Amino acid sequence: MVNILGISAFYHDSAACLLQDGALIAAAQEERFTRKKHDHDLPKNAIEYCLEEAGLTVEQLDYVAFYEKPLLKFDRLLQTWLAFAPSGLSSFFKGIPQWLQKKLHHQRELDRGLGGGYRGRFVFPEHHESHAASAFFPSPFDEAAILTMDGVGEWATTTWGIGRGNTIELSHEIRFPHSIGLLYSAFTYYTGFKVNSGEYKVMGLAPYGEPRFASTILENLIDLKADGSFRLDMRYFNYCQGLTMTSEAFHRLFGGPPRKPESPVTQREMDLAASIQAVTEEVMLRTARHIAKTTRLKNLVMAGGVALNCVGNGKILRDGCFDNIWVQPAAGDAGGALGAAVFVWHQLLGKPRDVDGVYDQQRGSLLGPNFEGDGLRAFFEQQGAKYHYYSDEDALVDVVSEALVNQKVVGHMAGRMEFGPRALGNRSILGDPRSPEMQRTMNLKIKFRESFRPFAPSVLRDAVDEWFEMRPQEESPYMLLVAPVCESKRLAEGNTADKKGIELLNVVRSKVPAVTHVDFSARVQTVDEQRNPRYYRLIKRFEQKTGCPLVINTSFNIRGEPIVCTPADAYHCFLGCNMDVLVVDKFVLYKDEQPESHVDVEQYKDRFELD
Repeated sequence: MVNILGISAFYHDSAACLLQDGALIAAAQEERFTRKKHDHDLPKNAIEYCLEEAGLTVEQLDYVAFYEKPLLKFDRLLQTWLAFAPSGLSSFFKGIPQWLQKKLHHQRELDRGLGGGYRGRFVFPEHHESHAASAFFPSPFDEAAILTMDGVGEWATTTWGIGRGNTIELSHEIRFPHSIGLLYSAFTYYTGFKVNSGEYKVMGLAPYGEPRFASTILENLIDLKADGSFRLDMRYFNYCQGLTMTSEAFHRLFGGPPRKPESPVTQREMDLAASIQAVTEEVMLRTARHIAKTTRLKNLVMAGGVALNCVGNGKILRDGCFDNIWVQPAAGDAGGALGAAVFVWHQLLGKPRDVDGVYDQQRGSLLGPNFEGDGLRAFFEQQGAKYHYYSDEDALVDVVSEALVNQKVVGHMAGRMEFGPRALGNRSILGDPRSPEMQRTMNLKIKFRESFRPFAPSVLRDAVDEWFEMRPQEESPYMLLVAPVCESKRLAEGNTADKKGIELLNVVRSKVPAVTHVDFSARVQTVDEQRNPRYYRLIKRFEQKTGCPLVINTSFNIRGEPIVCTPADAYHCFLGCNMDVLVVDKFVLYKDEQPESHVDVEQYKDRFELD
């Protein structure tokens, strides 16, 4: 038995992943345990969970793989600081102490995190090798083109190559400071959102605007070639030498300083979001077309933060340059932990892959902790909570689906936690997509976030082509493809020719308005019985009651917090917002039945043990 632990840490979304003889046993992000969003410290809790799930001790590990080469990254930083001296001194003085104290000493820090008991080999693939491995090796394809795009790893920001059998080979790259990920993040910063987390907001805001700045971006900021390669004009950016993303030249070009965070979002921000989204889609599409033409392959796999741009992914699929696309569910840095581990198993050790061309090896990305059994009952009784227990799964599904039919907002926690940024049914907040008010209600009263943010539909895979412009039985299990709502499901009153900006929000444009974005698109998750039986049965029962084979699915958390992990997290979130129903495994709680006063659940987090 060969045991491999993959780790990503120190920069963004630290995580751990464990393989046993190539089988993916466990993976989780550290933020879910510490409750610090995008926690970048060494993932001690995630490591402990992975070892516990596998029934291993540190001493039984054969390999520990870190997702990038620290010295090569430090080389890039030093060269960048020197190249921009003396203007880069502020970045130098902020960054160098962190590197001298911790980041240059990764093996020492990893030893500490592993408790000093590990005696095996450390492996350090390059950042984009880890991304590429995470994209290809778990995919359902024996052969595929590989595309990775993100902010920056060591030097590479975009790479592409080919995966065949049990090997990957990256043959082309674009290098820092030229980065489509950093270009998108520059607009995230400029429109007043937080870099490395607000990019989702920019993507969601884009359909409210017009891409009137797209030509300005293409004429000034980026020199984009027909094959998707590009260079940025660094006069407009400050991320090499300063502590901000954009320069004064950028601000003059777009007519003013960045929007202050939390200030009102104006039509200008909407148009800026639409513009950078349009440019990013064009970069992605040109690159994909060039790779398809060069490799003559029919399958494409993707990873890296830009691969989370599900609108761009959908454009590539509908373009037809590739027949099939598979995107790593944890496409960002967290997925690098998984990529590093599978890189060791297949690329370093030469172990074969077993693929069937249909199902991937990611196991639905349901790789985190599971809570069930008597511990749940004891926990709720400690809280003084009133609950209903259903030993019969069919009865529970009936009760929960009925709550959705009655326009209740349901927090659903069952089975293993998802790995990656998307909730896929096991740590999700659910609602009725037919309700015209549900999007606004869930955004403002449940999630405490901007009202413009769209929600995703979870749809039975058997019905996906009836509701969305996708092929029959087309897979999108990880919510990483955007597709238009079918014309047959749109409503005549959804015409928005006389409206613009935020006025578009309240237009009822389809039979499922709560999951239909202002441009008639939806971020689709397909659900099948093999990957997630409980979630499938719940949606199926909702369909039997309503004729609608889909529900709203948004992550089980409120603004500023990670997705819930434990029953304590879920209960705390349930009590702290206007959620109507909480489902934890076989327990159902109703808000109106709970006592007004309750015990602070924080004190119980450490006591609740994994069953």
